[in-house]
Amino acid sequence: MMGYKAIFKKQTKVFAKSPEVLIQFAIFPFIAFIITILIDFEAMTEGMEALEGMSAELADMIWEMMSGTMPNMVTMQAVLFAGMALIPTVAGFIAEDIEKKRLHFLMMAGVKPAPYLLGIGLVVAIVAFVSTVAFALIGQFGGADYWVFTGAMMTGVAGSIMLGATIGIFTKNQQSATALAMPAALVVGLLPMIAQFSDGLARWLQPLYTQQLNVVADRLNGLPVGMELWQSFAIMWGNVIVLGVLFAVVYRAKGVKD
Repeated sequence: MMGYKAIFKKQTKVFAKSPEVLIQFAIFPFIAFIITILIDFEAMTEGMEALEGMSAELADMIWEMMSGTMPNMVTMQAVLFAGMALIPTVAGFIAEDIEKKRLHFLMMAGVKPAPYLLGIGLVVAIVAFVSTVAFALIGQFGGADYWVFTGAMMTGVAGSIMLGATIGIFTKNQQSATALAMPAALVVGLLPMIAQFSDGLARWLQPLYTQQLNVVADRLNGLPVGMELWQSFAIMWGNVIVLGVLFAVVYRAKGVKD
């Protein structure tokens, strides 16, 4: 595992020289923040005025629905971030190493799959953690909810890092990595959103880590879900393990082939 430090340092420099990549990690929390401000200062104020004169029971029901809008919008952006922003980023990093023969030299030097993936993934995970904390603060998650939200988000981040790495290791250059990663990101990121309006689709997507991240988000927003919290986490980590094994197999096969 010694080699991951050098890869981590190299990837940190690459990351620092890629402002367009960093923007992807900032844009989703920024959108969530803007939406929160609009809801907080316009809809909520107007809503409070509209509630005057209503019966106490009806006013409480409407206020509950309105106050739940803010965390819903935040968690929606968070799930989209975990599912869409990271996959093309990681796939692009690995494809660049393949295209520029850096991965070939690392394999020749005896660098194994785990330290290589750790070196690249850790950089992405650290930046994604900053975005996750931003989402938690914007959504005003506190106490146990904060830890559940952060834990679920970072598990989703790990899943997307593994999926992006698996796509990247299959490709030969950055162009082909982008061609594969973008559709995968759209499917993984958007389908759980669509599944909120289709119970049948939601059942089909249950084994997908982003669907389970969406289930956890629904739980935090007080919506009824048909699964225990530990089941969602188990499925998400199952995705991470399967994708990690697949990455390792392809990595070793490339080393043998080269």
